[in-house]
Amino acid sequence: MDLVHPLDGLDAFPWASSSHAYGSAEDVPDLLRALTGTDADAADEALSELYGSVLHQGTVYAASAEAAPFLAGIAAAGHRTADVLALLGGMAESDDECGVAPGAVRAAVAEQLPLLLPLLTDAEPDVRRTAAWALSHTHAAEAVLPALRARWAEETEPAVRAEVLSGIARLDPGHAAAEAAVALDPSRPAEVRLAAVFAHLDAGAPWTGAAHTAMLSLLPAGSVRSGFDIDRGEPLASVVEILLGRDHEPEREAAFALVDAALGDDRAEVRAEGRWAADRACALSRSAPRRLVRSLCAAVDEESVVGTASLLGRLGSVAEAAADVLLPLAGRNPDRADDHADRALEALVLVAPAQAAPLLAAGLGRRPRALGATTGLLDPQHHAFPYDSGLLDAVRARLARPAELSGNEPWRLTNLLAGWGAEAVAALPELCAALPHFPQQASRALAAVAADGAPADRAPVVAALRAAAEKEVLPAAKALYDLTDDPAPLLRCLAHELGRDGGDLREAARLAAALGPRGAALAPLLHGALGDPENSTMPALDTGTALAEALWHVTGDPDPVVAVLESVFARAERNQWSRWSVARAARATALLGPAGRPLAARLRAALGDPVQAPAAILALVAVADPATPDRTALAAAALTSAELDADPAGACDALEALGAAALTDDLLRRLAVLADGDARVVRSGIENRVIDQDESFRNRARALLAACGNPTTTAS
Repeated sequence: MDLVHPLDGLDAFPWASSSHAYGSAEDVPDLLRALTGTDADAADEALSELYGSVLHQGTVYAASAEAAPFLAGIAAAGHRTADVLALLGGMAESDDECGVAPGAVRAAVAEQLPLLLPLLTDAEPDVRRTAAWALSHTHAAEAVLPALRARWAEETEPAVRAEVLSGIARLDPGHAAAEAAVALDPSRPAEVRLAAVFAHLDAGAPWTGAAHTAMLSLLPAGSVRSGFDIDRGEPLASVVEILLGRDHEPEREAAFALVDAALGDDRAEVRAEGRWAADRACALSRSAPRRLVRSLCAAVDEESVVGTASLLGRLGSVAEAAADVLLPLAGRNPDRADDHADRALEALVLVAPAQAAPLLAAGLGRRPRALGATTGLLDPQHHAFPYDSGLLDAVRARLARPAELSGNEPWRLTNLLAGWGAEAVAALPELCAALPHFPQQASRALAAVAADGAPADRAPVVAALRAAAEKEVLPAAKALYDLTDDPAPLLRCLAHELGRDGGDLREAARLAAALGPRGAALAPLLHGALGDPENSTMPALDTGTALAEALWHVTGDPDPVVAVLESVFARAERNQWSRWSVARAARATALLGPAGRPLAARLRAALGDPVQAPAAILALVAVADPATPDRTALAAAALTSAELDADPAGACDALEALGAAALTDDLLRRLAVLADGDARVVRSGIENRVIDQDESFRNRARALLAACGNPTTTAS
């Protein structure tokens, strides 16, 4: 390609027939032209648009491959060279491909090496650095490695040398490890030493005292790392993650030793990096919390409480030793807002709730995070926040001033009372008074608190709920049904909700299902709410599933329910983001039992997706289709889902449904690794739930092992 005219042939390509993240790629030529123009703002905007279309959130498309030659020509011609190289490198790096053959985009970038390799010797260090990163992601080792080694021999700029070494490590880990052993020397620049640490690790070399010393000498390391590798933006945490990923005791202890050293450092910046690394360790390793809690407690002070309290709170009772450190921080300034005190109290609520209750009562209304933490305890894995009479009085006082409540506070106050149940009976007057202001929140709490109350306590609650239900307040009608078993107000409110434009159909369907056959009169409205049969958005799919469940519960007639679920499965095929919607439809199918057998083919099709597999297994067991794959194969699919952290809880549901006979010795050994290994199985999700969810999974997996008999060789 003539570098003076990098866009030659641009208009000859039928871009409108190609596609990227937003559909037709007909806009790509204008974006490429803008990159070569003199208008800097237009070039910036074009680059941003290209990142959004041909490398959308890391996904590449057919148009990505087709744009690669022109982007390479633009970079080689000197137009925004480093920026365009970064885009090309991101395209080559991606394995997330949509509508294009696997590896096609990477190959398209690799085909441009004759244009791109000379940029390793560009006069601008940033171009050389970006070129090393981008070219190494082409996987074209035969052409790229010699050029990178030549650059390593000649390069003097530390940041460039670091990226060259990282590039060599991607293509030839063994050679990079040998270079890294020398580059760890304290006399080498910090950027190069950090690259050497990662090259050493990426080659699988044993962690050594030299590597340990080098890593500690680099702290604080956050400003040392190249901006290309986002996953390693926190270098110490990344090293800890790699060491823990080896799942070997010496490397595990080496990771903890690094964290201990950082947390005990005199410099606040290093301690902050130590907290990030401790957080990562506790999210990945089951032994990390108990091993690191002392160092974490020792590192807590007024300045670091914001960074430390959240982690201590997620560790729960394991971090109870931190209470002595948290108490003085949590108890200060109860009469005014204080974010540090609120964060310390939030952690105290989770690690030592009985000690936190009086402090929360004193600062209620000014400690929103701490109040939110009390409701975080109200899930199936926990008991409710412990009852405290002083806190009850404070909650009643807050509810008595509804005009002062906003945001999530009404939810949190009423959830706290609901968790206490009959112990909170003294708050019933305040809850009744709050009902007109916060009907959804107050209704649920009224039902929970009054459920076991004396008739004299229940009577005013029933009257208040009945008055609200007469005004079509659906939560009040549901609470009234729970307390009195009278379905009429709930039926009336549900009919209103299902019939009005903009109604909450999923919630209405859920409540209708709870009525069972008593809700039979709602069947025509449930049918009528099904909506556009061609709508394949996730809300439409999930609403269809909820309505199908409700129809099954209220009518018991499988034919229309099967038809609705078949429609959900069919529409989901047109939506690449519908994996969880399919799983929800599969769980709904399980409710039908053998009547759901016409959907067996849909269920079998879902077995290959680890997100969908557990729900599909549950449904296949329920429908008992004779053509179902054998139960051992289903158990293997469930274990794969757990191993990939796709749906660990669902995997336990599936294994429990399959029973002990489905688990061979080999499958039991896999289950034992999940139950007793150090690596957490649940590694993603809502941050403050991950550790709890993993512990819950571990307990269920151990119960399954006990019920099935131990494997011949358990996890070490």
